[in-house]
Formats: sequence, C-alpha cells, structure tokens
Amino acid sequence: MLVVDDAQRLTPPLLDYLRQLWDSPGCAAALVLCGAGSERAVARASALRSRVLTWHQVGRLEPSQLLQTLSLFHPVWAQADPDEVARVDEQRAHGNFRTWAKITSHVYAARERDPARQVDGELIEQACARLGPYP
Repeated sequence: MLVVDDAQRLTPPLLDYLRQLWDSPGCAAALVLCGAGSERAVARASALRSRVLTWHQVGRLEPSQLLQTLSLFHPVWAQADPDEVARVDEQRAHGNFRTWAKITSHVYAARERDPARQVDGELIEQACARLGPYP
C-alpha cells in the first residue's frame, strides 16, 4: 500500500507515474491518495481516474471514536485519561486527525525524554502548547 498525502499538489505527470507503477505487471499494491482537493487532481489525470475503485470522504473524528482511534494510531494513548483526551479535542483538535497526529508527535517526544512520564493533562497541555496559534 502506498499512501500519498497532499495528493492535490501532484502534477499530472507525477500522477501518471504513479499510475504506471500501479500498472506494472505483478503489482499487487493499493494506491491511496489523500488530501483536500485530491479528487480534482486525479480528475485531471484521466488514465489514473479510470482506475479509481472507490472514493471516501473522511470527516472529523466523533468524540465516541476518539480514544479508540488514537490508541490504534499510537500506543502513547493507551493509558491516557479519556476525560483529558475529550477536553483537548473539544478545545484544540476538534476531531481533526492531522492535529491529533501533531499532538501525538509532541507527546511521544516528551515521553522519549522522560519514559516514566504519564500521559496526563499536564503533558497533553505541553504538547498542545507546541502547536502554536494554528494547530
């Protein structure tokens, strides 16, 4: 499986190159193109567009999905306080997986510096502070 984020930025020649990889004899790969507007980029590459099996619109994470999804995404969330995660989602991440990926990166880095540290409200807040004004 090849996942390409920000696929909307790929030029038609690059998209055609990906199609050629996919068309190679014996290739059993799946190509996943992600990004807002990627469907328009694929539409400009008609040879690739004709090979699209399915389209999916991925919305924001629902609060009921959040902790399970984050735990599957990265093990640092396995022992996190569900109330803290819900609070941070409501105040900062708003169900946006990309924002949660950034928070996860900062939480992970802090735990690498201090492996005994728990993923608590204080650590999550420190991670969120590193997001800056535009998470």
